Amino acid sequence: MGTHNINFSEQFEFTGKVKTLSIVGIILGVAAVGYGFFAGDKIMHERTFANLLLMAYYFACVCMSGTFFLAVQYVAQAGWSASILRVPQAMAKTLPIAAVILVVVISAGLYTHNLYHHWHADGLTDPNSPNYDSLIAGKSVFLNVPFFLGRQVVFLGIYSIFSIMFVKFSYNEDLAGGLNSYRKSFKNACIFLVIYGFTTPIFAFDTVMSLEAHWFSTMFGWYNFAAMWVSSLATIAIILILLRRAGYMQWVNNSHLHNLGQFIFGFSIFWTYVWFAQFLLIYYANMPEETVYFYKRFEYYKFWFFLNLAMNFLAPVLLLMDRDNKRTDAKLLFVSIVVLLGHWVDYYQMIMPGAVEEGHNGFGIIEIGTAIGFVGLFTFTVLTSLSKKPLIAKNHPLLQESLHHQL
Repeated sequence: MGTHNINFSEQFEFTGKVKTLSIVGIILGVAAVGYGFFAGDKIMHERTFANLLLMAYYFACVCMSGTFFLAVQYVAQAGWSASILRVPQAMAKTLPIAAVILVVVISAGLYTHNLYHHWHADGLTDPNSPNYDSLIAGKSVFLNVPFFLGRQVVFLGIYSIFSIMFVKFSYNEDLAGGLNSYRKSFKNACIFLVIYGFTTPIFAFDTVMSLEAHWFSTMFGWYNFAAMWVSSLATIAIILILLRRAGYMQWVNNSHLHNLGQFIFGFSIFWTYVWFAQFLLIYYANMPEETVYFYKRFEYYKFWFFLNLAMNFLAPVLLLMDRDNKRTDAKLLFVSIVVLLGHWVDYYQMIMPGAVEEGHNGFGIIEIGTAIGFVGLFTFTVLTSLSKKPLIAKNHPLLQESLHHQL
């Protein structure tokens, strides 16, 4: 591809139907949450908080992984992705908003005792209480409200700071040129990846696994990492394909899509490997106490249990195994949407059994409305961020390699 036809000042205009639909989605989400809080009983309140946690966590994870995508590209000194970095940058720039929402949801859930009641309930750590639980008491040094919320704020705060830094360095690179900003991005990406690698499992343990504090798995953090990484890759692919169809970023070619398709294909298999290994642990490690986790999901959420595997393993593997499918925007778009919906099902399976009273696995207005609301919020915030700067990092040192990328 030649560079003479590329408009290096091209900017996305966030107007019209997409902007209107995103705002409508936010309004529908607020209405669904309001319905859950004001028109329901205790179980409805638990379901509402569980869905808020699910979508706030999903929102934050996709944005976090946008930052992770940037860091990986800088550390690998990858050239193929230089022309598409504005999309994950827009996701990274949105992370502070997602972080605040997640902390607010968690704090409200703790305050009202609608979340984390397996370890945050009266008398669980008091030996003189009839509700005393020796196992929870043994974990109280780690699972107590100040330390728990402190970790959330520190982790999300660190991720947000690095996100803003990567975006700032890239924009400075546009203005000043040279290699100074790129070198700063490389150095900070190395630091970020070390921090991210050690803290994301703890973040997943806190936010999701502690909903069922009697159960634990050392693989749970990597299981969550695989889910958030694949979801982020699918999101990047969807945004790129839709932008291309709208006439933007015409320098993105089938080889760029091929790379994203390969990542989605490969890490969907990795997600399945970790899922199955965690499932198999209850047999080969002789830990029958872990069966309670899968028993609840198989007994009360059987449909979702199998749908999870079908959407997150079978669909990407069967549909992206063929080389041409990875390079065809319609097929990659379809698979990416299935993967995003599939990991909503995945998070639903992770969160609902621990957050909602056993046996009350309802599905309806609250679940659908909350999801639509957060999709609208994500669309509005990310596309607003994307519209602020040119769609190409014109002074990235590896840009020409990306513009001529061919597989």
